[in-house]
Amino acid sequence: MRIFVLGAGATGSLLAQLLERQGHNVWCGDRDPERARRFLGRRSTIPVTEVNARNLRGIVKAAKGCQLIVNASASVFNEIVLRAALRLRSHYLDLSSHLTKNPFKAEQLGYTKRFEEKNRTALIGAGAAPGLTNLLVKRAADLLDEVHSVHIRLYESSESEDPISQWSPEVSFDEAVSHPRVYRNGKFQLAKRFSEVEPFRFLDPIGSVRVVLAAQDEVATLPHFIPMRDLDVKIGGNEIDRLRRWHKQGKLSKSRGMARQRFPQTFSPKRIAKLIRQGILQNARFAAAVLVKGLKHGRTTDELLLLRSDCVLPTLYQIRQQGLFTTPIAYATAHIAALFVKFFPRDLAGVFPPEALPAETRRAILSGIRTNSIRITHKTMVLKNQSEDDEEL
Repeated sequence: MRIFVLGAGATGSLLAQLLERQGHNVWCGDRDPERARRFLGRRSTIPVTEVNARNLRGIVKAAKGCQLIVNASASVFNEIVLRAALRLRSHYLDLSSHLTKNPFKAEQLGYTKRFEEKNRTALIGAGAAPGLTNLLVKRAADLLDEVHSVHIRLYESSESEDPISQWSPEVSFDEAVSHPRVYRNGKFQLAKRFSEVEPFRFLDPIGSVRVVLAAQDEVATLPHFIPMRDLDVKIGGNEIDRLRRWHKQGKLSKSRGMARQRFPQTFSPKRIAKLIRQGILQNARFAAAVLVKGLKHGRTTDELLLLRSDCVLPTLYQIRQQGLFTTPIAYATAHIAALFVKFFPRDLAGVFPPEALPAETRRAILSGIRTNSIRITHKTMVLKNQSEDDEEL
């Protein structure tokens, strides 16, 4: 495919290189081409053109001739890039939602009819979280007859005394000042920031961690496509602990704006390599766990099951051993997004989150993930057996 990647930062630049290795014809657009070159590396031959994601005409001009637009810029530009894709009659893919008009429904879904009319596909939230987490929830839901609750637990940490953005600073700040979205008893709700503290045990070597509610995108798509009663997403690790501390101190609010010392620009690979050599950045981790509880009907007995999936992603140290200098989150998001592109369902028309993709596409992506140094394990626990006699009582 001819693919235009808008936003050549930590994730977009690595994604562009992975797509080029797949054999696609790739070029990038960024508001700062010189910075984009630093992320791509001086040896990269991928073209970069200057384009502002706020400028619809500029995007259309820069992406002319593409078959797929990948929006790797900030999610606040999703609707502009969606309109650009429609004008170009190209397919579309992005990594997250912004949720400004409706906090409980991804804004991209409002473009379903227009993409159907153009006979084009828009694949949304196609990264690690959201993205991989959605696929794992849907995998578990397919094994159950009724889904009762979904709990997604994420872990982000950097072994560094200074704040180091694994996400872009704009994304990190937006999530930090937004109220978490939850789905409880079949209804969407906004919760308090950094609330509902609970201990959660991730796979070793992470172990037990304190997690809190977070403003994640999964809540804005999953309940719309999978019947369930409850859904929440919580995050743990030293990065969320730092944000929680600043929140308690009154240093995090939209009115105060984003302080650069707390939300620094995402570092280029060269800068990360320097921080590692200086011993300022020792290691970084990103992990995800998905827990889905529900019923499996039998001929005489219903089983209440808990299906758990754990994703162990490469650490900064392990990524370094591959000769790459990027954060675990950028690495995971770029590799998973590249698989979404590899198995992109061009024969569909409309807007689709990962959980709405055909079963064979979802299976192919999950199978491909396991070959990219990302380890996924599944575990099923029987919580209760319920016979027909029990139901009558």
